Amino acid sequence: MSPASSASEKRRRGFRKGHRGERLAAWTLRLKGYRILAVRHRTKRGEIDLIARRGDLVAIVEVKVRQTLAEAMDAVGADAQRRIEAAADLWLARQRDHAHLSLRFDIIAVLPWRWPIHIVHAWQGRP
Repeated sequence: MSPASSASEKRRRGFRKGHRGERLAAWTLRLKGYRILAVRHRTKRGEIDLIARRGDLVAIVEVKVRQTLAEAMDAVGADAQRRIEAAADLWLARQRDHAHLSLRFDIIAVLPWRWPIHIVHAWQGRP
């Protein structure tokens, strides 16, 4: 196998692993009473892995498939947080009931052989 095909296969495996992690994270949220509004929501400013709602609370969720919780948390740096917040602002602006909604930024860490870990209020969005 050539280095180029090896790299592309690694990318494909990572892509599939990420999609499986998102499905597992979505089911985790459903079991907690959330309704999934969007999966891989794309905007011109970035992508949001999951948008979930329970009552007037909207959770903007970043899903990370990693070996440890620390790796998952570290993978969502300041740049990623700003990009996700900008995408969330665009999504929120399109909602008719946006004035009544509370927005929260969460992370779901999908770790090997464990139930996904839901980190609520993983970071504060800008005011």
